[in-house]
Amino acid sequence: MDKSYEIGYTTGVFDMFHIGHLNILKRAKARCKYLIVGVSTDALTKEYKKKTPIIPFEDRIEIVKSIVYVDQVIPQTTMDKRKAWEELHFHVLFHGSDWKHTEMYQKLEADFCRIGVDIVYLPHTEGISSTILTDALERF
Repeated sequence: MDKSYEIGYTTGVFDMFHIGHLNILKRAKARCKYLIVGVSTDALTKEYKKKTPIIPFEDRIEIVKSIVYVDQVIPQTTMDKRKAWEELHFHVLFHGSDWKHTEMYQKLEADFCRIGVDIVYLPHTEGISSTILTDALERF
């Protein structure tokens, strides 16, 4: 049986909200009592993805707030998950499995292990992403 947690945290841009986003939130909430979701600001998204979201930040926040699996929504202004933990004191960080063996998350796993925070990788929904949707729109 999968471990259950009190407070979980996950983040994302949530641009052009799709079934992959919903699956991550649903799977995360199934593993914790209280789910906090950080929605990346436009500035942060431009900084690390080198692109501007199609859906404005304020709208993306409202969309994520309306999801039944989400208990709290906050702006994500930095990629520093340790800083988020220092403010939110979550017990588990959820992220898509497509990030599992990245340098960023290997370092984060070691850091979080020292403070007793788990990282749980949730299955990536194949065949859908905001990038795929954006590329499809550009072909029209």
